[in-house]
Amino acid sequence: MSTLLSARDLSKSYPANLLFEHVALHVEEGDRIGLIGPNGAGKSTLLKILAGMEQEDEGEITRRRSLNVSYVRQDDQFKDDATPLSAVVDQLKTDDDDRIDSETRASITLSKLGFENFHRPVTTLSGGWRKRLTLACALTRDPDVLLLDEPTNHLDLEGVLWLERFVQQAPMAMLFVTHDRMFLENTASRIIELSPAYPDGTFKAEGDYTEFLRRKDAFLDAQVAAESALANKVRRDTAWLRQGIQGRQTRNKTQVEAAAQRREELKQTKTRNEAPSKTTNIEFQATERKTKKLLALHSVSKTMGDKLLFESVDIVLTPGQRLGLLGVNGSGKTTLLRLMSGELEPDSGTIKQAPELRIVTFSQHRGALVHSQTLQEALCPVGDMVDYRGKMIHVTGWAKRFLFEPEQLATFVGNLSGGEQARVLIANLMLQPADLLLLDEPTNDLDIPSLEVLEQALLEFPGAIVLVTHDRFMLDRLATEYIGLDDSGGAKAFQTYEQWNTARRKAATAAKREAGAAKVKTSQPRKRTGPRKLSWKEQKEYEAMEEVILDAEAQVELLEAQAADPALLANHVKATETYKALSDTQERVKELYARWAMLERIDKGMEEN
Repeated sequence: MSTLLSARDLSKSYPANLLFEHVALHVEEGDRIGLIGPNGAGKSTLLKILAGMEQEDEGEITRRRSLNVSYVRQDDQFKDDATPLSAVVDQLKTDDDDRIDSETRASITLSKLGFENFHRPVTTLSGGWRKRLTLACALTRDPDVLLLDEPTNHLDLEGVLWLERFVQQAPMAMLFVTHDRMFLENTASRIIELSPAYPDGTFKAEGDYTEFLRRKDAFLDAQVAAESALANKVRRDTAWLRQGIQGRQTRNKTQVEAAAQRREELKQTKTRNEAPSKTTNIEFQATERKTKKLLALHSVSKTMGDKLLFESVDIVLTPGQRLGLLGVNGSGKTTLLRLMSGELEPDSGTIKQAPELRIVTFSQHRGALVHSQTLQEALCPVGDMVDYRGKMIHVTGWAKRFLFEPEQLATFVGNLSGGEQARVLIANLMLQPADLLLLDEPTNDLDIPSLEVLEQALLEFPGAIVLVTHDRFMLDRLATEYIGLDDSGGAKAFQTYEQWNTARRKAATAAKREAGAAKVKTSQPRKRTGPRKLSWKEQKEYEAMEEVILDAEAQVELLEAQAADPALLANHVKATETYKALSDTQERVKELYARWAMLERIDKGMEEN
């Protein structure tokens, strides 16, 4: 495959802050590159440099002639009165693109990404649909390379799964910054870590996240062994240099210079080997409670506005239990946490807490933070000492546990990054002894090293945990059981994440079939005289229907990939034919689902002549 973009010896720094230096990478056609690294390593800045939005201090970037690069930022920015159509049209005007009518082109792009209502206010869209809209704006430029900065941030599971399919199927090359390890596992064909732990500032590995971890561990082990070998050589050099006058007379300049070079190499290797250990030190305090039953919900129901979130929910929490809450945004996960904490009362049912139960809550909205406070005030509201497990720690030392430097203590909380704010919240939670941790999206904005430390701390916490997160990697590692909310008032227990996901997919398929059946019933009313059975021909059709639908859906995916090809717009005739074929095939899938539903009803004796 041909190279689209290559960077060599890139360096970037700000006053008193070196982000990276000597970075090299290349992007080829079809690449899916995951860019990871600790917070502050310069990942977003590197993306902006590659997009031409920022200037590198040193180095060289080579781009293929007429290369088109689109950058999708972490947070979307739309006008207050924007609609999906107006947002994409505005982007086309910004790009000064007049190849075809802007509204037509915008409509084509929005349709490819699943939009049906082009005039709905953007302010009413969910996080997942707003992310689709930012992608639609980027895709209007027909990019050869798409740069995505934290694309899964603040998306619910449905949004992340859609984004995974988009990344897997879209025709352009992609480079994305993400801390979502399952997203990396399912989409990346190459992973680059930007970190001072490596000789040239990066470590690259072909393959998925599992393969990356295997190669990284091997490299770090080899680097530790190299440090040990260098240390032995430096000790011998030191002993030799300290020999008496007679020894000095026989030394030559080359040997002295080689010894000095080995000392410098040892210093650099030691610094790199220490870099991975510079992570947040997270350890939650637990009480000494011996109670077996901490919290019990019996037949709990809750309605918000005119929407029933869940009913007849039964949960018993005990020490060591780690419960994952699953469901789309708006299904009631956060509301259920608020009921457990006592912030809300149920409409019906009972919630019983053990006497003097200590509950600590992490809120995704970070309302506990006061942006006008300094970092020191947020970490230590009174004086300059914090009480952690009965031991007094100076605020400077406490801040260092969460990777804050002393000079940052005067920084206002509102000026901290999302990851830094998350670390402040975790620091405050650690000062509160707890029997039960209620965690609502604690992973937002945390880098992978911090996520790994947080996971380990939660695994070692002896109390109970209720966790809401879109981080499937964390869920899979932590949760001992799950409660799935179906967004229709139902709540059901599951033993594994995959069990819930399978049930969710089956429910979605059943809903399609029901919708198809309703369409048939409305459009083809018939006189009912009595039940009938499938004919021999209908029975054969019914038995083969599932495979026929799978083939039709595969054809839809193929046509969607063709429709997403930027080169298609250069041929208006072929583009029109492709979009019509896609529309026809999508309609055929709907008809097949409707036919399948009808045949199933007949087979079960529910259809009458």
